[in-house]
Amino acid sequence: MTSLEKLIGLGLAVALLLVLGAGVGVWRAAAHYRPLLDAANSDLATTHAARDNLVTLTGEQGKKLGELVLAGELRERNAALAQEKAAQEAQPDYEAANRLLREQIGGDPAQAASLIIDKELGL
Repeated sequence: MTSLEKLIGLGLAVALLLVLGAGVGVWRAAAHYRPLLDAANSDLATTHAARDNLVTLTGEQGKKLGELVLAGELRERNAALAQEKAAQEAQPDYEAANRLLREQIGGDPAQAASLIIDKELGL
């Protein structure tokens, strides 16, 4: 064997050892990181499912909140109409009560107001 053949054989042996070492390194790395990657993928799938569930729940909550706001506005309008109707229906009674009070006191509106305020305050 000539020195060139020895050098080529040595180079091939080194290349074979490098390729073999790289293959073993890849195999060991895969064996080490595969469980970690599987756990991370499982966590990712769980997280995506939870996020999708939360998005759905948030959408439903938004719809219900909108319905509650509309129902509250409707109740507010109905209450305002009922108050206005009650005030209109009570107006004749207020006028009659004021007329009776003025007749008892002698027609002085200031004195009637003072009497009403004193009664309200318990004086």
